[in-house]
Amino acid sequence: MGAALTLAFGWEPEIRGITVVLIMIVVLVGSVYLLLGTNLGSRLGFLVAITGLAGWMFLMGAIWWVYGIGLQGTMPSWKPVEIVAGDLSTSSLEEARRLPDGWESLPADDPARGQAQASADEILTVETSTFTSTTEYLPLNVYETGGETFPSWFFNIFHKPHFAVVQVQPVVPQVADPGQAAPTPVPDTSQPVLSVVMVRDLGDRRFPPAMVTLGSGIIFALCANALHRRDKAVAQAQAEAAEQAKELEKV
Repeated sequence: MGAALTLAFGWEPEIRGITVVLIMIVVLVGSVYLLLGTNLGSRLGFLVAITGLAGWMFLMGAIWWVYGIGLQGTMPSWKPVEIVAGDLSTSSLEEARRLPDGWESLPADDPARGQAQASADEILTVETSTFTSTTEYLPLNVYETGGETFPSWFFNIFHKPHFAVVQVQPVVPQVADPGQAAPTPVPDTSQPVLSVVMVRDLGDRRFPPAMVTLGSGIIFALCANALHRRDKAVAQAQAEAAEQAKELEKV
């Protein structure tokens, strides 16, 4: 039994994650509630504990939301639209048919070119199996267009579609001599240039922390309002008791 539990914790990250969360709730939240419950009562202690937890979650979620850290959604990535062999005039994408007009050619030292090239390699060798290895072709050019955001202030609410085209060409098969360095790849000009047309998926990186922030903020506001109304009711009851005590003293 013990060995089975050890294997479960070692090989199943879901079980380990659930267990860690349960321990955190029992040890951290539970200990705070235990202290509050023994001093304020079970109901009031629970309300104070939930209010504090919601406030802390609100602050933590806000930091996650602003900096894009912590609990994250889907990261931005390039998604394939199509692979065009030869002339791009046959592309189904209107923007691609206008290449190179309105497109920016990315230099070799541009990080954006490396990201687009890596995504194109994944599409060519894994998703579509057009090639079995990246050594079977040579990258030629990388172009991009679009992606402008507006309004141009802190929050970029809207954006235009962002497209990229990575052009590659198959290489001439060569056999390396034993003990010698691999030969320099030579493009096979008899083969058409392949253009990988991609569109940028912005993902939802900040959506989960945004939901944590908004949800925790609503819970904190409701609990804080309940505590405020309770304090007002207690203060009113104390004032009425004091007035009754004065009346009794007069009598």
